[in-house]
Amino acid sequence: MRKRQVVLRREEPTRSVRTVKYGECQKNHAASVGGYAVDGCREFMASGEEGTGAALACAACGCHRSFHKREVETEVVCECSSPPPSNNGTS
Repeated sequence: MRKRQVVLRREEPTRSVRTVKYGECQKNHAASVGGYAVDGCREFMASGEEGTGAALACAACGCHRSFHKREVETEVVCECSSPPPSNNGTS
């Protein structure tokens, strides 16, 4: 019977950081009359504190947060334990 050798590779721990930002308002205010008009609100600003119902309403235009363009930025962060290679001036 042959022995099997199992090699386990340990991956460096990584995590991703997601940042969500809400941009310009895209609500069509003239939809009820068959037209197209947006109010020009450039960025979502919460009307109240986080965790309240007012936090979902924009202070600038009064629309719900879901009408604003959602922009998600994902950044991968490597928590490497090994130090970066150093160059001691030797070639």
